[in-house]
Order: sequence, then C-alpha cells, then structure tokens
Amino acid sequence: MRLLPPVLIAGIAAALVATAAVGQRPDDQLSPRSVELFRQGQTHLAAGRFVEADEAFETSLAVDPRNRAAYNALARVAQRQKLFGQSIRFTKKALLLEPNDRDAIAIQGEAMVELGAVARAKENLVKLQKLCPTGCTQLAELSATINRGPTVASAKPPEVPKSN
Repeated sequence: MRLLPPVLIAGIAAALVATAAVGQRPDDQLSPRSVELFRQGQTHLAAGRFVEADEAFETSLAVDPRNRAAYNALARVAQRQKLFGQSIRFTKKALLLEPNDRDAIAIQGEAMVELGAVARAKENLVKLQKLCPTGCTQLAELSATINRGPTVASAKPPEVPKSN
C-alpha cells in the first residue's frame, strides 16, 4: 500500500512523456503547407512584391514556426525595404533555431554593415570563416559587403555646417 502512490505517479508521468513525444515531429520536417507558403513568398520577393512576400512568409511561420528559411526570407524583405534593425531581429530568431545557420549569419552581418556596425559584422565574418573554412557563398557575400561599406545615405552621420 505504501508503494502504490509512487508507482501511480511514475506510471502517469511515463504515459504523459510518451504521449508528448508521439505528437511531435522532428525539427527537420517542416509542415508541407509552410513550405508551400514559403515558395509563394519567394516568387513574390523575386517579382519585387514585398508586401505579398512578407505576408506569405509570415503565414508560413504561423503554420510552422520552425521554418528558419522563412525568418531569413523575412530578413531579406526587410533589408530591401531598408529596415535593417528588423532584418537583424528576424535573423536572431533563425539563429535561435540553428546557431550555425550560415544564411542568417551572413544576412545579419550585411544588415549590421548598413547600420554602420562594421565591427559586429566582422564578428559574423569570423563565425562564417569557422563554419566554412574552404569558403562558401555566404562568406564571400558578407566579405564583399564589409569591404564595400554602408550604401544607405542615412547610415552616414549628417554633416554639420561649420560656423564662422
């Protein structure tokens, strides 16, 4: 009789853990609907329809919040709209899902350059150099962006007229 409560608790706990594990998908299996919406967003982005692309990517994430590619795509949309802070926020979410996401690291670094945070962008460049020691497209793109510097006029400090 003294063992009955601990045995019941252990049995219930085992049943709950087993039930939770059965209902979950592995991280690498995204919802097909999310993937379909992501592809629609890519089509809109390629055509320059940023609002429609943004909506498709956000809906893709609503269907499956583990879709790292959708976060990265939203970051690209934000960059094209000159919303670099928002771009960085989206890449942070992608990096929470996969800290070694080369696309997210590169996109984030590019946005940092546009905001004038070149030193932080160089930290991302170092991460990419460690992730792809033989080189990769993300490494080449971020390196070129850092060498080029910010292209947005508002990223440069305004000139103050000299008073005589």
